[in-house]
Amino acid sequence: MIEKAKNTSSEPWMSTYLHSKGNQLGLPISGTFELTARCNFNCKMCYVHQNDSVNKKNELTADQWLSLAKEASSKGMIFLLLTGGEPFLRSDFEEIYTGLIQMGIIVSINTNASLYDENIRRLFLKYPPSRINVTLYGGSEETYLNLCGNASFERVVNNLRSMKADGFQVKLNVSLTPYNVGDMEMIDAISREAELQAKASSYMYPPVRCGGETGYNSARFSAEDAGTVMARWNALRNTEEATLRKAEMILHNKSADLTDTCMEDRQEGIRCRAGRSSFWITWDGRMLPCGTMNIEASYPLSSGFDKAWEETRLRAAEIRLPKECSVCPNRENCAVCASSCKCETGRFDGKPEYICEMMKGAREETVRIAEKIKKEKQK
Repeated sequence: MIEKAKNTSSEPWMSTYLHSKGNQLGLPISGTFELTARCNFNCKMCYVHQNDSVNKKNELTADQWLSLAKEASSKGMIFLLLTGGEPFLRSDFEEIYTGLIQMGIIVSINTNASLYDENIRRLFLKYPPSRINVTLYGGSEETYLNLCGNASFERVVNNLRSMKADGFQVKLNVSLTPYNVGDMEMIDAISREAELQAKASSYMYPPVRCGGETGYNSARFSAEDAGTVMARWNALRNTEEATLRKAEMILHNKSADLTDTCMEDRQEGIRCRAGRSSFWITWDGRMLPCGTMNIEASYPLSSGFDKAWEETRLRAAEIRLPKECSVCPNRENCAVCASSCKCETGRFDGKPEYICEMMKGAREETVRIAEKIKKEKQK
């Protein structure tokens, strides 16, 4: 009889500290290996999935991935995310995963969970991942078929239950689009029944990495609707008291007078870990600060990891965001980032109007929901 894996936390408690030190010292504390751009799903909003036959031919080999991991680890990498596409599509996934674990790297996985089988289960029971991040696309076979082109809902949910029963650390990612928004309550119910953390986003990046058009994703909401949906998700997940507090904060910010602030009209650089303490290597061997960022790449297989990381770090350090963002009173609660600016406008310093309108929609809907809660309480 196979024993259950121990239920450990998703990452070491010192992760935040280590990334902070990495930011200061320019060390690659964490990385992402995009093992493949192939996928058994064909999600309408995806920014990675391309022609499968071309992708498979040009994917890095297991030996190449493990060589890069060894170099990255020697330069400071502790945490590694394996993603795709769908990483379980690789016939050599076990070879890659086992090699990484035996190097002492803390490995987590992004997957749609439809290809999770007994072989992968046994592998993870022997070498438990730090966390399995499962994207849940809806609450029915119909939604999965409509959005992903693959009716795998029941299989995914059963696999989620199996992972949970075996003691693995599992987190749900939820991409909210016009094609699955009607399933929002069902997705929430599934996560609660399984006692799983669920993180949602209604912002879908323009797929510029796949040759898509700047500022356009055919499978996303209008900016205002994206904000409205996100506010409704947050209200669904949070307590009424938390929603009321959020609304009060929004109303307070709306009254802020920028002329009374001491903030300078200056451009700020990247605030996240991309290119500062983390990196992303694409399925065909290009190093980027993050997977959604459309920027000149470095090539660690030809130049060596150390040089590629230094080039990536310097390119990221040169990026400046729009001046308008640095003085915006809603900056601390805004989804804007370097990558979204570039994907929306073609420039890192271009103001992403879609993001601005999305956040405005979220704030207004949060206030509306709070007012409704107040009225109900008064009855």
